[in-house]
Amino acid sequence: MKTYLECLPCFVRQALDAVRLVTDEPAVQEQVLRQVLAELGRIDLGWNPPQMGQKIHRLVREVAGVKDPYREVKKRFNNAALKIYSKMRELVIESEDPLEAAIRMAIAGNIIDFGVNGTLREGDLEETINGCLDADFSGLQVDAFGRAVNDAEEILYIADNAGEIVFDRLLIEQLPIAKITVAVKGSPVINDATMEDAMLAGLPKIVEVIDNGFDAPGVILESCSQSFRDRFEKADLIIAKGQGNYETLSDADKNIFFMLKAKCPVIAQHIGCATGTSLLFRKRPTAITGNL
Repeated sequence: MKTYLECLPCFVRQALDAVRLVTDEPAVQEQVLRQVLAELGRIDLGWNPPQMGQKIHRLVREVAGVKDPYREVKKRFNNAALKIYSKMRELVIESEDPLEAAIRMAIAGNIIDFGVNGTLREGDLEETINGCLDADFSGLQVDAFGRAVNDAEEILYIADNAGEIVFDRLLIEQLPIAKITVAVKGSPVINDATMEDAMLAGLPKIVEVIDNGFDAPGVILESCSQSFRDRFEKADLIIAKGQGNYETLSDADKNIFFMLKAKCPVIAQHIGCATGTSLLFRKRPTAITGNL
């Protein structure tokens, strides 16, 4: 997916949100914004948005002198999700269709995205959970997903955000765990999940967890570690959470299920849905598309 003109003001807003998390100094905030605006003047619109997002957040970290501007935000939302984990797990287990309930929960967790919404509050999680089991999730290909999981031999589950990764655990617990490897970011970017967040969510206790060796808010394959690329190529099913992973992998020639809430109008238009739609849909490799 390429970058659209509508993405440019979003990049500026995202940079300002990030630098304000770590400093109140107007001079530092101005320096970051001026450098981001200069980068935007040189941007290749053929890039996918996470390529520019990586540049922006590297710049914020460098100018502000902070390794992880979102560290405290991630802690707060990990803790908030963990506090309601037992309640969510009980709702999944007691539902008529535990797999669909877990899918709904995992997508509900995708609201924890500070690249899109920097004003999210911990209390919003409860409200989202209360509505996700009864909401109209007509964009879910649940049966096809279940068949794909059963047919697959090796599944790579690419996580998205901290806090959200606790919701992912609910779904992973409903899947054949022996088949699954979970991938997180190699180092901090926005509030994306890293190994530290996966450990807080307890995922290494139930599945293998790896990192992709990179710091973009998506999966830019050519820049990820060789070990991650090997696992990506070996997997016969990819589960990709969130908008950033959709932006970077929507053109990948792999058997992928994308799972996200379309929070951005540009993403929604690219997919062909209304903004706010909850989605689980399959993109199959071109080599087998004709057999659908």
